[in-house]
Amino acid sequence: MARRIKKVAIVGSGIMGSGIACHFANIGVEVLLLDIVPRELNDKEKAKGLTLEDKVVRNRLVNDALTTSLKSKPSPIYNQKFANRITTGNLEDDIAKVADVDWIMEVVVERLDIKKIVFEKLEKYRTPGTIISSNTSGIPIKFMNEGRSEDFQQHFAVTHFFNPPRYLKLFEVVPGPNCKQEVTDFLMMYGEKFLGKTSVLAKDTPAFIGNRIGIFGIQSLFHQVKELGLTVEEVDKLTGPVIGRPKSATFRTVDVVGLDTLVHVANGIYENCPNDEAQELFKLPDFINTMMENKWLGSKTGQGFYKKAVIDGKKEILTLDLDTMEYRSKKRAKFATLELTKTIDKPIDRFKVLVGGKDKAGEFYRKNFVAMFAYVQNRIPEISDELYKIDDAMKAGFGWENGPFEIWDAVGVEKGIELMKSEGNEPATWVTEMLASGSKTFYSVKEGATYFYDIPSKTQTKKPGQDAFIILDNIRKSNEVWKNSGVVIEDIGDGILNVEFQSKMNTIGGDVLAGINKAIDLAEKDYQGLVVGNQAANFSVGANIGMIFMMAVEQEYDELNYAIKYFQDTMMRMRYSSIPTISAPHGMALGGGCEISLHADKVVAAAETYMGLVEFGVGVIPGGGGSKEMALRASDSFNKGDVELNILQENFLTIGMAKVSTSAYEAFDLGLMQKGKDVVVVNKDRQIATAKAHAKLMAESGYTQPPKRKDVKVLGKQALGMFLVGTDSMEHSKYISEHDQKIANKLAYVMAGGDLSEPTLVSEQYLLDIEREAFLSLCTERKTLERIQHMLKTGKPLRN
Repeated sequence: MARRIKKVAIVGSGIMGSGIACHFANIGVEVLLLDIVPRELNDKEKAKGLTLEDKVVRNRLVNDALTTSLKSKPSPIYNQKFANRITTGNLEDDIAKVADVDWIMEVVVERLDIKKIVFEKLEKYRTPGTIISSNTSGIPIKFMNEGRSEDFQQHFAVTHFFNPPRYLKLFEVVPGPNCKQEVTDFLMMYGEKFLGKTSVLAKDTPAFIGNRIGIFGIQSLFHQVKELGLTVEEVDKLTGPVIGRPKSATFRTVDVVGLDTLVHVANGIYENCPNDEAQELFKLPDFINTMMENKWLGSKTGQGFYKKAVIDGKKEILTLDLDTMEYRSKKRAKFATLELTKTIDKPIDRFKVLVGGKDKAGEFYRKNFVAMFAYVQNRIPEISDELYKIDDAMKAGFGWENGPFEIWDAVGVEKGIELMKSEGNEPATWVTEMLASGSKTFYSVKEGATYFYDIPSKTQTKKPGQDAFIILDNIRKSNEVWKNSGVVIEDIGDGILNVEFQSKMNTIGGDVLAGINKAIDLAEKDYQGLVVGNQAANFSVGANIGMIFMMAVEQEYDELNYAIKYFQDTMMRMRYSSIPTISAPHGMALGGGCEISLHADKVVAAAETYMGLVEFGVGVIPGGGGSKEMALRASDSFNKGDVELNILQENFLTIGMAKVSTSAYEAFDLGLMQKGKDVVVVNKDRQIATAKAHAKLMAESGYTQPPKRKDVKVLGKQALGMFLVGTDSMEHSKYISEHDQKIANKLAYVMAGGDLSEPTLVSEQYLLDIEREAFLSLCTERKTLERIQHMLKTGKPLRN
């Protein structure tokens, strides 16, 4: 029988428990969140005359924890409305309700004695056959399910989420010793397909895969930082985006996670891995012990490796000097080796240059990568039989763009061995055997699929689970149909083309627009449909404002007018082509990136999509059809009998306040995505394949070219008057600046359809023309040029 998860019970409502509960609610599952009953009343409860028997007191811990979680930033939930899928309760009054759920997950404190008490309680009410799992980050399973019934043990596994559960993709599945294979298979599938995670099957070894390798990496750095005489800032500069790691790099990440959490895992590995050749590295250096004694644990205690301070009335971030253990002002970190990588776009292509550096940075990278290569090669088969699982865990759990074996491939396997030997490390037997077998790399790509070196068979074997994915990196060269400097058009099979942006931050300039037009030409002639999608960090941050700035400063208004019209015409081609067009946004889809989605036949968005029309921040209005589209969408809802001015005003505010959705689900509320038409994909790896499937389905269902719209209802003076009164009072009460008011009034004119004396039906082209006129006139304003220049220099909006 097929297993379905309709309802889960999460036991333990701390940061992780509440976060996991929110993520199940994100994907539409009903959640029962339980915690213990408080032992005593707090002051508020005493003042109200409540007793320990009152329901509100008995559920206080769980309700407070969930409320705190829902208020935290970044939010654990796609849309605050989804929180109503969570029911709270306590482990005394509500434990019997676990009989009705399909999966019970324990997320209580990391203490075996407490976990065992919880499992004993749960087993009294659990329905046989129900999956039961623990979110432990390292307690061995054999201790946890000791003394439990056979049915319990057959359905018991560790399902380890990383914090925060919504954002970090790693989902480690560790089956118990007697767990049924079908339960393991189900959890692996569910994590990937429904929870949107990278499911990694791990063994029951201390800290599993992610934390074993991740904590090794951090501990190894802790020991190197003093030896190489590096500062906290220097290490964070060397271990951040330059090598494809998060901006928070190493020490900032430790501050966010909490030094105590890291120390707890490191101590566990030190105590439980006596045969680990690097065991001594898991011992804490003196400066860490001092920080633990001082309770400098990071963000939660207000100071760690960094500390926020106010000096002479100014906010400043101070850094811990590891020699003196005092805080000092931040210093800029600069290295010649990093300068050499500035022209190399992709981190994977930088590693060869970095390990060849002649300065302290080069030395740091050689030592750092060599330590990592030596460590991961020796963890097979201890923590995993396959090397790709180690890479998957590091990418999904720690946000690395490339895993250790991918980095070793990038440096060159033989070069890596040579560096290892120079540091006194030897390659593992299996690595030497791999080279002898004729495999010169850990990974290879064949026919669009990734293969990895499989140790037992000594052959390159296809990595499992890829059939649901389209990996653009793997097919770009072999399936390329056309390219220019801004885009690559690929044939993704079944008559569907994909147009992939390749510009910096995927900004949209003339080359990208030419590429979209070319893709539509090709698709109309020889294919069935078109997907606009890529697998970079962000879908697109919008139009190339540097180009707009140059034209405006040079007062080349005819050229600027032509450029805006070209953008508008391209958007109209997306909407009115003879093939279905699908937009696949993810990450940031701002300004022009949002306008592409507004004009596609369908949007297949990743759940983590931050979409918005943010042009106000640079002193203009949306000029690629965005302003027109929000007026048109308001007009469509008038026909459904909605209150006309209210809908128009909401759309006006979405643009005027530069609102950005914090998830794809929020984009529906902002009117940027449409219910019943657009869809959301939780696993970004599946996005291009899902978008392709929608394009194919639309083509096969008999897609026909829609007729151009001439029936857009605009309200003219009636709406314009309301908007102008509103912007006037906002400027008057100093809520917006004079220039903000000017931009808002231009937008009002466009969305009202001009100063027509009565509501009128107009064409889309009419609205595009007045939108373009408004955009151009704002580009002649000095204050708009100041805003654009400020954004180009600092990346932040200017309020002038």
